[in-house]
Amino acid sequence: MQAKIISVSRRTDIPAFYAKWFINRVRAGFCTVPNPVNPGKVARISLRPEDVLVFVFWTRYPKPLMEYLDELDQKGYRYYFQFTLMDNPPELDPKLPPLERRLECFKALSERIGSQKVIWRYDPIVLSEKTPPEFHIERYSAIIRELKGFTQRNVISIVDTHYKKIKHRISLLQKSGVRISEWEERFGNFVGTIARIARENGLEIQSCAEDIDLGKYGVPPGKCVDDQLIERVFGIRVPAKKDPGQREACGCVVSRDIGMYNTCLFGCVYCYATSSFEKARENHQRHDPNSPSLLGQYKSADEEDPALKGGQPSLPEMS
Repeated sequence: MQAKIISVSRRTDIPAFYAKWFINRVRAGFCTVPNPVNPGKVARISLRPEDVLVFVFWTRYPKPLMEYLDELDQKGYRYYFQFTLMDNPPELDPKLPPLERRLECFKALSERIGSQKVIWRYDPIVLSEKTPPEFHIERYSAIIRELKGFTQRNVISIVDTHYKKIKHRISLLQKSGVRISEWEERFGNFVGTIARIARENGLEIQSCAEDIDLGKYGVPPGKCVDDQLIERVFGIRVPAKKDPGQREACGCVVSRDIGMYNTCLFGCVYCYATSSFEKARENHQRHDPNSPSLLGQYKSADEEDPALKGGQPSLPEMS
């Protein structure tokens, strides 16, 4: 079996809400993941150290996972974090821990594993009447002062309001008085200011899966699952092939994601991965940290392990 990069996870915040499940799956050596479009197709993904090139963690608050980092190190795993850290008003981010706690967590993680392994994400940027460019410049500047020396790269993007999952929430937000601004060319000066602040503080800055050309404002397109970063930090080469399962504008190389949609509890209004906050709460309540899959009891395997082909999936009732 060829070793893979494992994404943990674009679909939900596993470090914040499912750390116990994750370490249980590491100890078991595998997890099962139903296809998001066809739940009858279930992948058995090996999590044995020899089969994992790198874990890429995506999170807004990894503190619950941090108690298991010693165990990951002892088992020989490599990993780095994509850590989203913003200071939006509660209308946008209603359930995040206070900024001070998240800053403390970011710094502690960086001191624990190294600044090159903690990528600071300031994304997606929501431009609105309540969060205009001036708001973001002020909050970005304040956060970057706190993070100086604790990270080496910053990732930004502009919110995409065209996703079907978030259109209804955006509409409700606008009715409550927070009107989202669509991207306009005049916002280029704002992005250019963000890029200048990043450079002045010694940070590399990149955009994430951005259809808008931010390169002309000083923000080149980047890769969150990054073969070059992995080679530089861990000294291993991975295939540079673009992940065909991601958006056209995404530069990430191939990885396997072990999360499931509609399971994050942070309730960010602009979240692309959650169609229903109520469903996410229900799914979290049904979550079993001892299950092979994040939700339900998906026990069968697919083509990832030829020895286990032919099994029929045991599917739970999914809301």
